Amino acid sequence: MPDDDGHGRGRHRLPSVIYHVRTGSDIGWRVAVGVGDAGQPADAALLAAANAVSRVDELAELLRGLRRRHARRDNASQWTLRELAARTGWARSVIGQYLSGRTLPPTDRFDVLLDLFGATLVERGVLATARDRVEEARRSGSVAVDGDAAGQPSTTTSGAGRSAIPRQLPARVRGFAGRTAELAALDGLAAAEGPYPAMMIAVVSGTAGVGKTALAVHWAHRVADRFPDGQLFVNLRGFEPTAPPMTPGEAVRGFLDGLGVAPERIPADLDAQVGLYRTVLAERRVLVVLDNAASVEQVRPLLPGSAGCLVVVTSRLTSLTVMDGAHPLPLGLLTLQEAGDLLVGRLGPDRLTAEPAAAQGLIDACARLPLALSIVAARAANNPTFPLASLEADLAGSDGLDVLDGGEPTSDVRTVLSWSYERLKPPAARLFRLLGLHPGPDISAAAAASLAGTSGGEAQSLFAELTRASLLIEHVPGRYSMHDLLRVYAAELADAVDPRERDAARLRILDHYLHTAYTASLVIAPQRDLFTLDPAQPGVIVEPVTSHRSAVAWFGTERPVLLAVVRQAASDGFATHAWQLAWSMFFFLHLRGRWHDSLEAQQAALAAVNEAGDLAAAATVRRDLAQCLARLQRFDEADAQLRQAHDIHASLGDTDGVAWTLHRMGWIADDQGNHRDAVRHAEHALRLFHETGNLRARAHVLNVVGWYQAQLGDHSMALVYCRQALELNRTLGNDIAMANVLDSIGYAHQHLGEYEQAANCYLESLAFFRALGEPYYTAQALTHLGDVRHAMGDGPDACAAWQEALDIFERLGHTNADGIRARLHDYAT
Repeated sequence: MPDDDGHGRGRHRLPSVIYHVRTGSDIGWRVAVGVGDAGQPADAALLAAANAVSRVDELAELLRGLRRRHARRDNASQWTLRELAARTGWARSVIGQYLSGRTLPPTDRFDVLLDLFGATLVERGVLATARDRVEEARRSGSVAVDGDAAGQPSTTTSGAGRSAIPRQLPARVRGFAGRTAELAALDGLAAAEGPYPAMMIAVVSGTAGVGKTALAVHWAHRVADRFPDGQLFVNLRGFEPTAPPMTPGEAVRGFLDGLGVAPERIPADLDAQVGLYRTVLAERRVLVVLDNAASVEQVRPLLPGSAGCLVVVTSRLTSLTVMDGAHPLPLGLLTLQEAGDLLVGRLGPDRLTAEPAAAQGLIDACARLPLALSIVAARAANNPTFPLASLEADLAGSDGLDVLDGGEPTSDVRTVLSWSYERLKPPAARLFRLLGLHPGPDISAAAAASLAGTSGGEAQSLFAELTRASLLIEHVPGRYSMHDLLRVYAAELADAVDPRERDAARLRILDHYLHTAYTASLVIAPQRDLFTLDPAQPGVIVEPVTSHRSAVAWFGTERPVLLAVVRQAASDGFATHAWQLAWSMFFFLHLRGRWHDSLEAQQAALAAVNEAGDLAAAATVRRDLAQCLARLQRFDEADAQLRQAHDIHASLGDTDGVAWTLHRMGWIADDQGNHRDAVRHAEHALRLFHETGNLRARAHVLNVVGWYQAQLGDHSMALVYCRQALELNRTLGNDIAMANVLDSIGYAHQHLGEYEQAANCYLESLAFFRALGEPYYTAQALTHLGDVRHAMGDGPDACAAWQEALDIFERLGHTNADGIRARLHDYAT
């Protein structure tokens, strides 16, 4: 298949464990087992143990063994948690969780640990596979794993395909107190036996910081077992200062993803997406929490149609209760007793009993608002020797009432926030201010370090100080978020600082995401039309993404943030950052089928570069925008974008740009079944790339032309082009491109009846995709291998390949699973 922007894989410069052997007229591959990058032999016992791993504690034991072995080889003591934290920028507590087996490391962090502990290349591959196997077991529910991250769906698979049970609730609320009447009201809605006569909707409303989300999350955890088909949660960003409210389309697509619907199954328009969402939820019992809603229009498309579901909406607006059948739950300030219980839960009864008047003074000063009380309690807990009376005195000189959110008095809330802020050490206070510039929804330590222009280890220490002050929450290991009221306050403070400091911080955070995303994009898609970035601002940390796995993992984690950063960059006038970041995200979003996300990013980028008058950038953006539109079946719009891009590139004398546009025209023609037009456009692009001397692009398009020729049925001509592509990519050292070309060559051999040669090509291609850890293309290669084995009359081997492909496609929720099931069914009957 063609290694292009639409079908290609990411770059993975495979190391020396793979070497080239010429076999007949094609290129073969062999994997050298047992030697790492430092020449160390792989540990056979370790490999055997890794192949038997099924639990996270077993995986952690292997990590600890690597740590000990690394120390022995260096004749040194083992690295302490402090030393590991200094090298990685992660919290010591998080590293301790990874090494104790309480938490499964994310793929990118797991790769870092393997590097630090000196794993050989073979060991890394086997251990990475073991880690993926543990994660799959966790998601399928077949293995109990401590420390699972909130929001990970568990997945069960049947013959009908993947059915995901989402577990998206945030972490339990620490020190929750009171709200007895409201909890009882919610219990009443969930208590009915059997299917409800109608879907239940509860609307929890109240002012900022009153504890709406805390109540909803606390109750949702309490009744989660009553909703065996899962719990969905989304922050609709109704009142965040640095990001617009989430659109219904973005929210419903997130729910469909959590429910196991493959991205390519998701329709283009909102009404169809909502219909699919309601169909998936039909006859299921699912709890849906819609947090921080801005309007009825935002909420209504997210309401299930199933009577077995229950929806909890939180909002500052009481107007949401106008929805049909909604049960209003207005949330006021805590009672005196509840406020006291909250402090007791955080500080223990002894301190309040010792100073009842001071405790009452703190409650009064905080206006019984849970957010303010939590911040005060955090201050008191962090200073156990401070009398409560001294803390009360700090609040005594406030300026009186502060009015937030439509005139509702929250007494000294801003004073409480400032009181907590002003007691931060200057570096932590500065970071808190600067976090008000970040669009959210959360941030890593590396990004925060870039924002502040400091080191990763320093940012981690500052995060710890902010977390102790209850100004930040580490909602999953290494990821931090803040309450929207705190974000408002931080943004106000950021506006008050020196404008040069604020503008420099904005540039640093934009450069952090752009340079890391660009680096990651080159790892997974080196064949794309490259450009040169401006140098990053001093103080920017570019995160190390050196492998396909780590690049995909980074994009997967940061995707919501990156989309928000593109929007913010576009709206703030940073047009270059907006379009280059949208470009950098494009291929990852394509690999994951997230065309709606990509469309949103490209549209924002195009508006920004048009306003800035950057014609060259606009032409580049239009090419990617066209592919998004085509994937959403909006072919006329895609064609219009490509024609404009072509004309702009031609007017600027940009021959490479014209060639890339023709290449994209060919891709879209092929997507519509117009293979002759596809060949014509691709051959024109090939001639232009030959003129400009762009060898990487020429190698890429040679394979594309070969693939299109194969679609026309001219398989001999396809081999001519693809073999040229293979040789040129081998000269360029582009191993992943060669894997794609081998797939194309195998396809041509198969359709010429040369089955043995086809099978060899598919096997060689499969070895690459397994090494990459890219499941979709591994399954594609297995499918092709099964097809040719079946054509050779080798039914058992064909079924084995198809079954392995089916297992992968089902885990991915991919529509290709249907075709594999049909193959297996036809063979069995």
